[in-house]
Amino acid sequence: MDVPSEPPRDAAAAERRRLIGVAYRLLGSLADAEDAVQETYARWYAMSARRREEVVSPAAWLTTATARVCLDVLGSARVRRERYVGQWLPEPLPGGGEWEEGWAGGGTDPADRVTLDESLGMAFLVVLDAMTPAERVAFVLHDVFRYPFAEVAVIVGRTPAACRQLASSARRRLRVARESATPTARRAAVVREFKEAWTAGDVAALVGLLDPGATATGDGGGFAPSEPRPLVGGERVAQALVALLAGAPPGLTLRERAVNGRPGLAAQLDGVTVMVMALDVVGARIRHVWAVLNPEKLRAWTADHDPPPVS
Repeated sequence: MDVPSEPPRDAAAAERRRLIGVAYRLLGSLADAEDAVQETYARWYAMSARRREEVVSPAAWLTTATARVCLDVLGSARVRRERYVGQWLPEPLPGGGEWEEGWAGGGTDPADRVTLDESLGMAFLVVLDAMTPAERVAFVLHDVFRYPFAEVAVIVGRTPAACRQLASSARRRLRVARESATPTARRAAVVREFKEAWTAGDVAALVGLLDPGATATGDGGGFAPSEPRPLVGGERVAQALVALLAGAPPGLTLRERAVNGRPGLAAQLDGVTVMVMALDVVGARIRHVWAVLNPEKLRAWTADHDPPPVS
């Protein structure tokens, strides 16, 4: 059934932004999230008007349907990943978050809570991608969107107790990836120093900004050159970055941009974004570098693409 990209303006359609937020966290891809939500609306509008009116909570129905669609997609994602060329990284989102809005400090969240903003960070999404589909759905719906385990159980097809265990397992995986209390303004300053050292080709300065055990992962998807495996070690990463920029075509510019709501970098050539880099800053050092070069994952960064807001 064909459904317009913008459903009619009713109570159900008003949920679109939130549904995309759920689907993006579950799938790590804005394109896949949009498809999942489109499929959800197709199922909603395929019902008769009378049956839709009988739904007590359209928001709950739509969220359940979206989560189930995402669960099916996650089940087949492993097969698709086996055919993917090189390393796979979540699709980066432009803008948003505390940094772009000028936020420069603030307290940390309680240890057992995950904010919507935090759950959009690249570090979180990378760890989420390593989880089983059921584990990921249980954690995102319960810990991020506060769905009771009884409702999560219906979606996942497990008991509430089993879903509680899935979320607990996911929490343990994410504990190491949870961002430190490094203020956003400090993260932005480190990224700026990193950019300046990188453009100057200063390996020593880069090594000083990188954690000794820093890793760098590139995702070219077979469309752009990238290392087949993550690079490990601050000095090795620094040397590779300098070599990468030295071999870049003339006219390439690096710009400080918010990537998934965190200070990051975007490389542009002739006005086109050809790479987006997310950086995991802990304290005064960079622990992880994630560079997305696959043009299929950079569509949201082009001027003629107006991506739906994700919250």
